[in-house]
Amino acid sequence: MRSLLDRFRSKKPAHIPDQLWAMTVVSLPFIDALAVDDERQLKTLAEGFLAEKEFSTAHGLELTDEICVSIAAQACLPILKLGLGAYRDWVGIVVYPDEFVVPRRFEDESGIVHEFDDTLSGEAWEGGPLIISWHDVQMAGDGYNVVIHEFAHKLDMLNGEADGMPALHSGITETEWQAKFDDAFNDFCQRVDSGEDTHIDPYASTDPVEFFAVFTECFFETPDVIADEYPAIYGLLCRYYLQDPLTRLTKAPRASITAAS
Repeated sequence: MRSLLDRFRSKKPAHIPDQLWAMTVVSLPFIDALAVDDERQLKTLAEGFLAEKEFSTAHGLELTDEICVSIAAQACLPILKLGLGAYRDWVGIVVYPDEFVVPRRFEDESGIVHEFDDTLSGEAWEGGPLIISWHDVQMAGDGYNVVIHEFAHKLDMLNGEADGMPALHSGITETEWQAKFDDAFNDFCQRVDSGEDTHIDPYASTDPVEFFAVFTECFFETPDVIADEYPAIYGLLCRYYLQDPLTRLTKAPRASITAAS
């Protein structure tokens, strides 16, 4: 165990054992649905990711290969076609056993200082580490994915302070992105405010930053929901991530590329 973790930290891509990779893939249906070539590419990315990033744990959680590979596989899915450079300029990932408490302090417009404790399942710091709950990592599925959510924030931060608009490419203009996301965000907020029981986490109505992160979760886990309810956003995310997860829903189940190795 220790020698494998040491190889992950060697700054050179380390081979993820076939059995561990197969177990990871089978436990994550949205990854198991990948085409063989895409899964192979994801594994290579995950190996490079593990060499570049530094994992640590808190509150007595033991760092294991299972934790590292599961987080790496999910984190690399959004950048499958974007490459590891999309996660540049930071290295730390801190894993808590469960939700964690972060003290907050802010001064309102009247000059009154408010202090409170915020209970979180994940948090991404601009230029700093990404913090995540292992309990929540294991809850991935059906539109909830704390790993993809927090790494979407990291993509958002690649071009400056998080604002719901990552560094654009593929001919996507800021005007197009802003217009389509503003329309969808306003519509979603109205639905949440009216008390509608949405298929998308109401947390997306918090602000444009969380809207982008939550919709990214759904894009990869429940793409049919986004494509049906917000087709303009689905199309935009396809162009940004250079992937079309909706096509994976129609693929017949298949064994992982490493299952028979």
